[in-house]
Amino acid sequence: MAKIAKRPAQKKRSKKGSKPGIDPITFQVIKASLVGIVREMQNCLFRTGFSTIIRESQDASCALMNAKGEVVAQHVVLPLHVGAFPHCTAAVLRDYGDDIAPGDAYIINHTYEGGSPHAPDMAVITPIFAGSQLIGFSGNIAHKPDLGGVVPGSCYALAKEIFAEGLHLPAIRYQRDGKTLHEVDKILAANSRTPEMVLGDIRGQVGADRLGEGRVGELVTKYGADQVMASFDELMRVSEGIIRAAMRTWKDGRYEAERFVDNDGIDLDKPIRVHVVLEKKGDRISFDFTGSNDQTRGPANIRPPLVQAAMVYTLISQVDPTITINSGLLKVAEVKLRKGSVLDPHFPAPVNTYMPTVTAVTEATVEAISNIVPECARADGCGSRSIIIGGRSTRSGKGYVQYEIVGGGTGGRAMMDGVSGTCSHQSNARIAPIEIVESEFPTRVKRFELIPDSGGPGAFRGGLGILREYENLAEARFTIRSNKHFIAPRGVRKGSDGRCGRLTMHPDTKGAEILPSRYSDYPLMAGNIFRLESPGGGGFGDPRKRDPQSVCHDVNEGYVSAKSAKQDYRVALKKSKGAFIVDLPATKALRKAKR
Repeated sequence: MAKIAKRPAQKKRSKKGSKPGIDPITFQVIKASLVGIVREMQNCLFRTGFSTIIRESQDASCALMNAKGEVVAQHVVLPLHVGAFPHCTAAVLRDYGDDIAPGDAYIINHTYEGGSPHAPDMAVITPIFAGSQLIGFSGNIAHKPDLGGVVPGSCYALAKEIFAEGLHLPAIRYQRDGKTLHEVDKILAANSRTPEMVLGDIRGQVGADRLGEGRVGELVTKYGADQVMASFDELMRVSEGIIRAAMRTWKDGRYEAERFVDNDGIDLDKPIRVHVVLEKKGDRISFDFTGSNDQTRGPANIRPPLVQAAMVYTLISQVDPTITINSGLLKVAEVKLRKGSVLDPHFPAPVNTYMPTVTAVTEATVEAISNIVPECARADGCGSRSIIIGGRSTRSGKGYVQYEIVGGGTGGRAMMDGVSGTCSHQSNARIAPIEIVESEFPTRVKRFELIPDSGGPGAFRGGLGILREYENLAEARFTIRSNKHFIAPRGVRKGSDGRCGRLTMHPDTKGAEILPSRYSDYPLMAGNIFRLESPGGGGFGDPRKRDPQSVCHDVNEGYVSAKSAKQDYRVALKKSKGAFIVDLPATKALRKAKR
């Protein structure tokens, strides 16, 4: 067996504690190179993905870390992962220490041991060496179609502990000296309903990491390890400085806000409260979530790394969405949590349907911070949802898991309408194309369309939700992970709420059945039909102040009904040459009248 290189001791700094300097031009070149490397890693991962959840929905992120595990560059597909990467890498450093060597690869998906949001999100971490010196890590986190557990897709809505949610691995070595430890592959394969997909995706993840290693190695060859590592430090300092500089221009204050999640999947009559107290002074800001509900019995809990990442996302969206993403941003905000709460649960509390809670955290924080930065205020969006259908293919006899992420409408914003038919906030994935779904799974998509009037009325309208209707073609088991089927996306500044979501089994029949927003193991037979309607975004501002021509355009495009135009927007329309036009005198009368 090849000799494993030991990680050398850190170089001593000068008496003044100075670091190697880097000139501004070289820094900008290295910065652009690092961002480009991560994007290249991301493209590699998507093009080598075996499963549709990676290849089509792009539920994955790539990053480069320094030798401490701090993120120095991330390609933002899923903003939550900026909080997950440092904790996953820290677990590798904690468990392997000086035994880390070139050619190693490590995997981890344990929520409590690392930072993965839930079991299906597997991180692959590989070290980057310059000679015998460890200078950083290359990593990615990607969703797996199935890692065991009670139901296909490993997202059991009735889980009361993480042991029902699938296989959980602490940081373990996957490759040594560039060679896969096949015992690990056997364990993974034995615990998945889709072993070929899982192993294929992990190999693609390793390949993306190796690409990152090689590209960073080229930078080291060109500029030297000291210059590259100095750039790592400078990148974090600059990103942190940009946010702090912006905050210094904001007014100081203390503000509160809260949001609610429908339920935890078990206690269906108990909405989950997420409460935040924001305090801002100078270039310091804190978010106190200690007033949030206790941890839930069902899998609605989330871990602190996700709360921290949600705060970073919120701050970025107020300042500069093009900012370089790294761990410097994690240093800006102080986050206060209460142990045993839904945002910091005790092990082994279940966590698999975490995204609705993350959305509530984000939307509560956005409302609180809008008191400081009103020009960036926005209404609530559709949240996140996924449907999971698992069974055995009638053609191959092998297990399959159809895992789809489905968006809806985003909230109206100051000076702009919400976006229709898309994912929002941290659920920044893509909706799988119909052609891919029908060619790879025993499913037929019968309808895929926007839902008129689903966006909340406002001066700036909420985006529309979508309707997606499926016909199942083989016996299977169905799971949904959703939210906002009971509590609507909130409108703000006198804007109206968006329409709630709904899942109907056997629609338009006497046996029609509406399922809760979290539900697992519903039996599907060949020929069964179900209809998913996702929420629309909330409206922003008084609907009576919306430009009448914009309302007329929405009616002609089918986004808003003529009835809603009159009742909600107080706009009178009339037909002319087959299309609606604004009746200006009648509209003025409507808007002057008391509502």
